[in-house]
Amino acid sequence: MRTRTLLLLAVACGLVILLAGGIQLLRVSGDVPRGADLSVGDTAQAGDMKVTVVSVDATDSTLEVDIRVGGVDDPAAIDGFRLIVPGAALAPFLPAGSDAASSDRCVAVTVVEQTCTLAFPTTDVQGSARVLLLRRGEDQQRWVLM
Repeated sequence: MRTRTLLLLAVACGLVILLAGGIQLLRVSGDVPRGADLSVGDTAQAGDMKVTVVSVDATDSTLEVDIRVGGVDDPAAIDGFRLIVPGAALAPFLPAGSDAASSDRCVAVTVVEQTCTLAFPTTDVQGSARVLLLRRGEDQQRWVLM
């Protein structure tokens, strides 16, 4: 091959790389940025579930979050909630002596909106940062509680 042919091939390869980079840049710039953190009283949609954090009550051993939730029949939807604290992600629990059927504890989500309480153990938690995280499908919502 001649030098001229090699130079033309190098320029053609460079143009192809430049075009591919431009296309990738357009794809990345179209990504939706993460939403801002929510606060108590805010409503968010996560997948097919609508959630509003109504109130928060903290004691020495637990943090109770009252939520209004609905939009889907899913007995395992509560498993998507976590309380993010320094160094850990805590799952909701049913306090000892509580009966989920007779109390206002969140057990399952239904299409009809309901108000219920998520309780998180905070006995051994250090620091004061508290964030309620909900992951459902590819969606994620965060409420800054404290």
